[in-house]
Amino acid sequence: MSFSGKYEVESDENYDNFVKRIGLSPDLIEKGKNAKIITEVIHNGDEFTWSQIYPGGTTTTNKFVIGKESEMETMVGKKFKATVKMEGGKVVADFPNYHHTAEIAGGKLVEISTCGDVTYKRISKRV
Repeated sequence: MSFSGKYEVESDENYDNFVKRIGLSPDLIEKGKNAKIITEVIHNGDEFTWSQIYPGGTTTTNKFVIGKESEMETMVGKKFKATVKMEGGKVVADFPNYHHTAEIAGGKLVEISTCGDVTYKRISKRV
């Protein structure tokens, strides 16, 4: 299944607890609350370009190839290296302080991030 498309956040579950756990500053937490983040994915075989477009024009883009180490960037601009995998139709990546999965379910982009015992779930609809 292709991930290609443009998606807008429809719902967030456990946002506050998760972003506090990963160490976001209070001003960034407040900025992100109820923000209509757009995720744009270009998926071609094992190659992905995954962009998060934030209100105000800030964009974070990660380009990666499944199974190959790539330089990535967190939402706060920290760079790190990761090998993104595909497991059972899900894109799986380990960020510096959390585990992230993404899949297409029911035509929506479902992302789940886990840090310790705190799990954050974001569902985005296609636009």
